[in-house]
Amino acid sequence: MAWNEPGGKRRDPWGNGGGKDQPPDLEDMLNRIKASFASLFGGGRRGGGDGGDGGGSGSGPILILAVLLGIGYLFFSSYHIIDQRQRGVVLRFGEYVRTLEPGWQWHFPSPIDRVYTVDVTQVRSSSDEVSMLTADENLVFIDFAMQYDIKDPRAFLFEVKDPEQSLSEAAESAVRQVVGSRTLDQVLVGARAEITLEALDLMQKLVDNYETGINVRALNFQDVRVPDQVKDAFDDAIKAREDEQRLANEARAYASEVVPKARGRAARILAEARGYREATIARSKGEAARFELMVAEYKAAPDVTRKRLALDTLRQILVRTPKVLMDAESGSLMYVPLDKLLEQARNGARDNTAVGRREGQ
Repeated sequence: MAWNEPGGKRRDPWGNGGGKDQPPDLEDMLNRIKASFASLFGGGRRGGGDGGDGGGSGSGPILILAVLLGIGYLFFSSYHIIDQRQRGVVLRFGEYVRTLEPGWQWHFPSPIDRVYTVDVTQVRSSSDEVSMLTADENLVFIDFAMQYDIKDPRAFLFEVKDPEQSLSEAAESAVRQVVGSRTLDQVLVGARAEITLEALDLMQKLVDNYETGINVRALNFQDVRVPDQVKDAFDDAIKAREDEQRLANEARAYASEVVPKARGRAARILAEARGYREATIARSKGEAARFELMVAEYKAAPDVTRKRLALDTLRQILVRTPKVLMDAESGSLMYVPLDKLLEQARNGARDNTAVGRREGQ
C-alpha cells in the first residue's frame, strides 16, 4: 500500500511510520542520501542494514575530490598556449569559429571546442621533375624546387584535402604553361630568369584559386636538360653560342681600347689642320698687305722696285739650292758648297754660345 494512499497510516516515503504529532527523522534521511551517493561512486556498504554512519563515512571527501577534479579539468582544458610561430584554428562542434593568435588563449573545453595548431613561419621545401614540349616542339626535362610557407592556417587545414599535393600540381601546370610558350634556346640559356619569375607568379595565382592557404616564396630551376640522344648536338650549339658571346666581348673590349686612341688622333689632326689653316690665312693676309705696299712703291719707283723683287726672288731660290762658282775666263769649274759652309758656321756659332753660357754659370 502506498504511503499516501488511504490506510497507509501516514507513512513517510522511506517507510517509517509517522504519528500525527511526530516530525520526520532528518538524520536518517541524510544518512540514506549519503549512502546513495556512496553507492554511486563505489563507496557504499556492501552488507545489509539500515545504512548507519559506517556506510557513508568515506563518501564525502571522494565526492569533493571528484568535483574538484572535474572543475580543474574544465579549467585547464579551456586554455591553450599558442607559440609565437604558430596560429591556432578553433572548431566548435566541427565548425570553424576563429583563429587564435600567439599567447594564452581561452576556448570552450573539449569536446565542445577543438584547437589545431599550425606553424606559419616554417619555410617548407618541395621539388619535382617534369618533361614538356617547348614552343618549337623540342622535348626538355626540368628539375625545379620551390619554397613556401602557410599564410592562412584555416584554408591550409580544411579547404583542400592535400594542400601540398595541390601545390605540386599547380607548380607543374605553371611550369608547363610558361615553358610551352618559349623556344628551347630561351629555356636553356636565353631567358631562364624571366621564365622562373613568370612561373612563380602563375603558380601563386593557381594556389590562391584553390584556396590552399599557401604562400610560394621561391621557385628555382635546378636543372634543364634535353634527351640523351640529342645532348651532344645541343652541347655543340651551346658551345658555339658561348664562343660567339666570348668573341663579341673581345670585340667590344678591343673597340673600347682602339676607339679612344683613334678619337685622340683625329682630334690631334683636326687641331693641326686648324693651326695650319690659321697660319696659312695669316701668311696670305701678310703677303697681300705687303703686295699692296709694294704696289705703292712700284708706282713711286718702278725700276728700283723691279730690281728689288728680282733680288728677293734670287735670294729665296739660292738659299734652298746648291751653289756652283765658275770662272768664265779660264773655263775652270770650282764647286763650293756655300750652303753647307754657312750651315756649319751657324752651328759653330751656336755651340760657342752654349759653351760660353755654361762657363759663365
